[in-house]
Amino acid sequence: MALTKMTITDKIETLHLAAGYPVIQVREATVIAEDGVEINRSFHRHVLTPDADLSGESNEVQAIAGVVFTDEAKAAYAAAQAQE
Repeated sequence: MALTKMTITDKIETLHLAAGYPVIQVREATVIAEDGVEINRSFHRHVLTPDADLSGESNEVQAIAGVVFTDEAKAAYAAAQAQE
């Protein structure tokens, strides 16, 4: 009986908020398998804003952020934060 644990990024979503800036939601699945057969799957989601530190994110997430988090998006996010 061999148990394995694997974490995969299984969903990356871009949402454009009414506040005028986009965010990226990243969902990771933690899969537990026994002898290659999945016995459990759980999820964790985190949200990235235009000012986020992306250094710990996957290359795929960084590439999406490079397209979505434009200077205009960053300015809209900063303006929304200043109003709060």
